[in-house]
Amino acid sequence: MKIVVLDGYAANPGDLCWDELKTLGECTIYDRTAPQEVLARAKDAEVLLTNKTVLSREHIEALPALKYIGVLATGYNIVDVDAARKQGVVVTNIPAYSTDSVAQMVFAHILNIAQQVQHHSEEVHRGRWTQSPDFCFWDTPLIELRGKKLGIVGLGHTGQQTARIALGFSMKVMAYTSKPATQLPLEIQKADSLDRLFAECDIVSLHCPLNASTQSLVDARRLALMKPTAILINTARGPLVDEQALADALNEGRIYAAGLDVLSTEPPRADNPLLTARHCYITPHIAWASTAARERLMHIMLENLRAWMKGETINCVNK
Repeated sequence: MKIVVLDGYAANPGDLCWDELKTLGECTIYDRTAPQEVLARAKDAEVLLTNKTVLSREHIEALPALKYIGVLATGYNIVDVDAARKQGVVVTNIPAYSTDSVAQMVFAHILNIAQQVQHHSEEVHRGRWTQSPDFCFWDTPLIELRGKKLGIVGLGHTGQQTARIALGFSMKVMAYTSKPATQLPLEIQKADSLDRLFAECDIVSLHCPLNASTQSLVDARRLALMKPTAILINTARGPLVDEQALADALNEGRIYAAGLDVLSTEPPRADNPLLTARHCYITPHIAWASTAARERLMHIMLENLRAWMKGETINCVNK
């Protein structure tokens, strides 16, 4: 069996091991694959593994040997799953491997903004503490989380773990979710509308998938509902947010801050308005990338593939 990994570097930049995968067939691993290289590299492959390399209808229809596509991530919008189904190609993903790491990043951003950790550390290294007439100094508001209301949009695995952490900080939690209120923990209030959540909450954290109904979910109208002291956190998908609208809201002081791990285009264009926006803290899509999370990703990838080889399918997204 011929196995081709189209873009393995992000999941395994060298600190993990592909050896178990290599025992399952003839295996070729590419760090990255440009769009124009896909067909040549995937030729004759029965199994393709991809993280962010797009597999379109044209690609899938041009690869008659292809039987299995394994997405090395939870989101699988990079694969035309309908075309794969029509060609009899199984598509799997890797759910819930980075739940704890992503929830941890949510609070890394929240705590950085609340305590201005990055800013004050930089000021110390510039010498401001050594020059201070007092034993301490701060020049921004410092925010205590206790009693603040966190709004969670999407209460899947990561949303639920984020809620648990928030409750540990004695925060109030509101969630916008399709789950009925009877299925929510007593400590979580179900929002009767998304607009109410944005209007009432001190911090809003996005945990929903990207689809036609959530594209630009956070637009100028919804940002206008937020408190001027509010914070927006996005560790989900960049296109959930209208980036120009968010930059305008930050620069005009209509919301206080944003913590983002994802942008609409990655890597971002140099003219992305959020790169220069006021109180906008951006990490380069690393919430998922802890060593522990990537080890789980590799393990689940192997489980998915071995199950398919036995005639079973787990984590299939195009049944």
